Amino acid sequence: MGNHFLDTKIEFLKGVGPKRAEMLRKELGISTYRQLLLHYPFRYIDKSQVFKIADINSEEIHIQLRGKVVELKTMGEKRGKRLVATLKDETGEIELVWFKGIKWLASSITIGKEYVVYGKPSAYNHRYNIAHPDIDLLDNALIANQVTLEAVYATTEILTRMSLNAKGIHKILKNLVLQLTNKIQETLPIYIIEELKLVDKERAMINVHAPENEYLLQKSRYRLKFEELFYLQLNMLRQKGIKKEVIKGAVFNRVGPNFNQFYSEKLPFDLTGAQKRVLKEIRDDVGYGDHMNRLLQGDVGSGKTIVALMSILIAIDNGYQACLMAPTEILANQHFEGITELIEGMGLNVQLLTGSVKTKKRREIHEQLENGELHILIGTHALIEDKVKFKNLGFVVIDEQHRFGVQQRSKLWRKGTLGANGKLIPPHILVMTATPIPRTLAMTFYGDLDVSVIDELPPGRKEIKTIHRFDSARIKIFAFIEEEIKKGRQVYVVYPLIQESEKLDYKDLMDGYESIERRFPKPNYQISIVHGQMKAADKEFEMQRFVKGETQIMVATTVIEVGVNIPNASVMVIESAERFGLSQLHQLRGRVGRGAEQSFCVLMTGNKLSADSKLRMKTMVRTNDGFELSEVDLKLRGPGDIQGTQQSGLLDLKIADLVRDAQIVQYARDMAIKVLKEDPNLELDKHHRLVSTLKQLFGSKINWSRIS
Repeated sequence: MGNHFLDTKIEFLKGVGPKRAEMLRKELGISTYRQLLLHYPFRYIDKSQVFKIADINSEEIHIQLRGKVVELKTMGEKRGKRLVATLKDETGEIELVWFKGIKWLASSITIGKEYVVYGKPSAYNHRYNIAHPDIDLLDNALIANQVTLEAVYATTEILTRMSLNAKGIHKILKNLVLQLTNKIQETLPIYIIEELKLVDKERAMINVHAPENEYLLQKSRYRLKFEELFYLQLNMLRQKGIKKEVIKGAVFNRVGPNFNQFYSEKLPFDLTGAQKRVLKEIRDDVGYGDHMNRLLQGDVGSGKTIVALMSILIAIDNGYQACLMAPTEILANQHFEGITELIEGMGLNVQLLTGSVKTKKRREIHEQLENGELHILIGTHALIEDKVKFKNLGFVVIDEQHRFGVQQRSKLWRKGTLGANGKLIPPHILVMTATPIPRTLAMTFYGDLDVSVIDELPPGRKEIKTIHRFDSARIKIFAFIEEEIKKGRQVYVVYPLIQESEKLDYKDLMDGYESIERRFPKPNYQISIVHGQMKAADKEFEMQRFVKGETQIMVATTVIEVGVNIPNASVMVIESAERFGLSQLHQLRGRVGRGAEQSFCVLMTGNKLSADSKLRMKTMVRTNDGFELSEVDLKLRGPGDIQGTQQSGLLDLKIADLVRDAQIVQYARDMAIKVLKEDPNLELDKHHRLVSTLKQLFGSKINWSRIS
């Protein structure tokens, strides 16, 4: 769409003018014809079918009704104020309810006239009503509806006040669509359009806003979704290709004594098939001098750390140093203790660097790093300070990626070694996460990383048993906790809030703490409490008491979500579980089940649950598979909420949906790979459209040569 017509300012469109143009820019970021065209409809009304009131039997679908308004009244006070109209046809009556725009609607609806009404029914006390339906006088609606499929657009409250509600936007778009013939340039190479039997761009744009029929609408939406996802993948894969060409990593061509000794003498249990497969993928990356950028996904307890450690040992065998960066001191400490224990007696120097390491010790670490005596450095953000210099850093492990931004990755990246030619050789990077990211998202968000997955648990781990209980069963749950403590186990109780931010009936952390204290009194029981308002040192003190087993119960807000490893903790009680997303529930559940004992996760909820909450609880009880959970979570919440994706700025998708269009994501990626295999630099004549469209889409965002 690289032509001047589409760059016309929006105020020149019939029905807009300067005032509305200003509001469209402020509210929806629309200032040109092109941007208005990219404001795609989010659904379509099928105006060809009219329901009878008596035939309404579901809350699932939007329906169209036709009838007379026989009564109109305003009810309730202040916030509960609403306008209620009774619509009647030959089969029965239904109430229409509005909570917004009451004054305007009350003055525009006339009793006794016939209307066409469109909306989604909901059942209340065994009767259906429709909240906020579209309503049109019968004659107007008929004239307007020569088309059977009508586009519905998102809008905002402020725009609605300027008569740019869904209908108003539909009107101005119609004026634009009428002018589109021969104004839209094709953006995909002819051979791709022919191979995939796609509709051409102009026809797709016209039909997505003003569909001729259902078949053309589906073909048009498919064409536009494919294009959007294809360019996203093409851009990412191209960046990745450029990186692979431009940036070479250190070559680890030998597997030496450290790796072999660890493998034969130190490995605590046999590697699972999945761990072996991932190790092979890493060895293939680092063995040939390509620069590795790999995302390692695996559930809590799947043995990611062992894979990371064995990769680090390969780096050391090839004369390089390695570091591991974790998001919190607690986690860094834990990695340090775990790794030190695993490689004890191998003569390797491992140190810990966090904010609380004393100056004298710091100096010692800096010195050993620079003269090469230090093999493995484990720590927090302290690792990326400028003072920290390595003699030859070859391998970096980053734990829980979503806590670190790209800047931090690139800071570590710059601590690599200089090659013989004076060029920087960046360290290989392995990013680990226990937050399972569904394939479609991983392919899109982490397009610059290769993805490895560990999808089986090590032998000897028992699956955590998950149960869902309502608040009314609390006494039984307390009795169960008492039994577990008698067996010498420890218990987490997690709350979603610290102070009631809303006057909802969620148990406040302090209330909960007090009721647990009453039920488990001192001196027989000791309880730790940890929440976001505490000082770091106090948190650390309470955590340590729990780690050492001095307290049996840890009452906490979600600050304990990541990483603490306490094999003796076997029960996780999650209060108001309906307030957590699935991935968070799954992360919390992963805090138990780290020892050989049977562990339990108890989801406590209020008695009234929404359909989504019910589905979340059922899914948690049914499966421990993080990937399956992440897929359900994605369907429930949409990709924008998945951790850490909001700030990636990547996903400004206008029409495609990563969840529903997973299949198209795959096709788009395959096609992008095929194009770049044949023409890595997009120099062929047949690809000139790709280059100009990429420049137009990502122009300012593309740094054509550098790193992620």
